[in-house]
Amino acid sequence: MLDAEFFVAIGFFIFVCILAYVGFHKMIAGALDNRAAQVTKELAEAKRLRDEAEELLKSFQAKAKSAEAEAASIVAQAKAEAEALAKESQARLTEYVARRTKQAEAKIAQAEAQAAADVRAAAADAAALAAESVLKANVAGATGDALIAKSIGELKLRLAS
Repeated sequence: MLDAEFFVAIGFFIFVCILAYVGFHKMIAGALDNRAAQVTKELAEAKRLRDEAEELLKSFQAKAKSAEAEAASIVAQAKAEAEALAKESQARLTEYVARRTKQAEAKIAQAEAQAAADVRAAAADAAALAAESVLKANVAGATGDALIAKSIGELKLRLAS
């Protein structure tokens, strides 16, 4: 009744006893314990790295908010400076236009005065010539010439002033 199954069972039992004698179960348990310890270390390292990553993310988010606030402040300051510069430019332009208008008005007044003086001088010359012609025709001789010269001189002085 000893069949093949019996011998296989006895062989298996002897094999297990040899493995137990050699301490194979301790080696397997030790390897499993080492693997469990390694997995525990890796989990702890992963948790530490995750915590560091979360802190780094929070830090970057805070820096981003700070940068956005600073950028908004810079934009507001730039707008204020641009408005002030525009107002200053407008004031300068208004002042420049007023100054140029006064200069143009002064030049026009000077030109009018010069034109009036030129007209007076031309009128005086014309009047002097007309008076000379009339007096030459009416007054003859040395007395007439002296009178004409004196009158022309006086007329020129009166018209020039």
